[in-house]
Amino acid sequence: MTTVLLRTADDLHARTRAGRRAVVMTMGALHEGHAALIRTAREIAGDQGEVVVTVFVNPLQFGKGEDLDRYPRTLDADLKIAEQAGADVVFAPSVDEVYPGGEPQVRISAGPMGERLEGAVRPGHFDGMLTVVAKLLHLTRPDVALYGQKDAQQLALIRRMVRDLNFGVEIVGVPTVREEDGLALSSRNRYLSTEDRRTALALSQALFAGRDRHAAQEALRARAREVPATRARAEALSAIGESRAAADAHAVAKAAPGGPMGVRAAARLILDEAARMQPPLVLDYLTLVDPSDFTEVEDDFTGEAVLAVAARVGTTRLIDNIPLTFGAAS
Repeated sequence: MTTVLLRTADDLHARTRAGRRAVVMTMGALHEGHAALIRTAREIAGDQGEVVVTVFVNPLQFGKGEDLDRYPRTLDADLKIAEQAGADVVFAPSVDEVYPGGEPQVRISAGPMGERLEGAVRPGHFDGMLTVVAKLLHLTRPDVALYGQKDAQQLALIRRMVRDLNFGVEIVGVPTVREEDGLALSSRNRYLSTEDRRTALALSQALFAGRDRHAAQEALRARAREVPATRARAEALSAIGESRAAADAHAVAKAAPGGPMGVRAAARLILDEAARMQPPLVLDYLTLVDPSDFTEVEDDFTGEAVLAVAARVGTTRLIDNIPLTFGAAS
C-alpha cells in the first residue's frame, strides 16, 4: 500500500469512497501510540474502507508561552509511520486551508468541563481543540474518528460535542500505548533528558500504585463477602492484607483508607517522592474524576472513573491517566 499525501480538502473529497472512512487526527510527530490508532482504524475500515490520518499543528490549542514553535514537525517520518500502520491518505493541510479567513471569529466553547483540570491550567485550550476537531470532521467527512485515551479529557469533550451538536460520526477511544518502562507515549517525551525521564516515570508509577491499591481493596471486599463473620474472617482478612502489603508497599501502604480515598493516597505517595528527586516533579494535579463531566468523585462513588495526573519535569509537561471501576459496596 502506498500512502497518498494530500494538502487540500478538495483533493480529499475527490477520492472515490466505497466503504467506511476512518480518520485519525494528529499534530504530527507520529509514534507507536499513533500507529496503534491507525492500525485500529484500519481494522474498523476494513479492506474496502479508507483510513485518513490528519497532520495539522493547530495554533488555537497553544496558549501564550506554550511550545507552538518548538512543537516537532516531522512530515516525512510521519508519512512512513502512517504507511506502515495501514493509512491510505495523510491529509496535511496548511493553516490557510483550515482557517482560510484567519483565526475564526466563531468558535466552539468547551463549556464547564473544558474549564476543569487541563482547561484550568491551559485556558482556552479546549475551545481551540474542539474548534479544529469540528473543522477537520467537516473537511474529512469520516464515518468514524479515533482518539487516544491518554488525552482522556479531550476524548470526553469530543464525545460531548459530537452528541450535543449532532455530528454524524462515531467516536472511538483507543487505549494508551506505553513504553517498556511504563511511560505513556507522547511526542513530548523526546524533550526529556535521561534524568528528566527517571523523574517522569513517577506519573505512570503513581497511576499503577493507585490501580494496585484499588485491586487490593476489591480483593479484600470480595474475600470479606466469602468468609463468615467470625474470628476466622478477621484472621483471613488480616492475612490477605499483610500478604498484599508485602507484595506492594505503595499500593496497600499500612492499611490506608479504602475506596477513592485509598487510591488517591497510594498515588500521592509516589508523586511526593518524585517531588524530592533531581530534577523534581512539579505536580499540576492528581485527581480521580467522573469521565462524564470530569468532576472529582466522592469517597462513596461507584461506577466508571478516571485517575488522572499532570506534572512538569524540567521544561516538559506530561499527562497520563488510567480508568478504574468502583463497584457498589456489599
